[in-house]
Amino acid sequence: MMLYSKDFRVSKMAVILDVSARGYYAWLKRGVSRRELADRELSKKIEKIFDDSKGVYGSRKIRHELQRIYGERVGRNRVLRLMNQRGLFSKVRKKYKATTNSNHGLPVAKNILNREFDSEYPNQKLVSDITYIWTDEGWLYLAAVMDLCGSKIVGASMGARMTKELVMNALTDAVNRSGKSDNGILHSDRGSQVRREVA
Repeated sequence: MMLYSKDFRVSKMAVILDVSARGYYAWLKRGVSRRELADRELSKKIEKIFDDSKGVYGSRKIRHELQRIYGERVGRNRVLRLMNQRGLFSKVRKKYKATTNSNHGLPVAKNILNREFDSEYPNQKLVSDITYIWTDEGWLYLAAVMDLCGSKIVGASMGARMTKELVMNALTDAVNRSGKSDNGILHSDRGSQVRREVA
């Protein structure tokens, strides 16, 4: 409002912005609080760290750098609030991550599912895959098992490395949730992590 007070009446701006004109004038008399001044100084440091990282750092890393470089101990929520106020949103680095290794000497089962994705009953047809997602902790791998009856995820496992244990944990989770299936089909790609466990 202060910025446009020469061009527009404060009372009219207050109505449009749904604020109190009296509160605005009280704020002017009170002046800038210590907290606001501290936020302004902190914001300058946050912007510098953000710019130096070429817009990659999020609130966690910026908070860490504030402590490392400037000795500033601040909460993550405060850093996040100041970043949002200034429109500083971290870029997610798009890197290629291998999710499966199809070049292996393990036996490859026939494609029994044969693209017939309809299933009338639970635990008849299951599909599995491994993907990766970006988190505040970095890239994490996710193995999931889906029941085609209702397209419901019945098993999942997450980890920092793509291992056979990741797949085993997802399969164990699926069995614990849905029970064992004597005649069920588990369809996956040709990744070596899955082949070791279901071959």
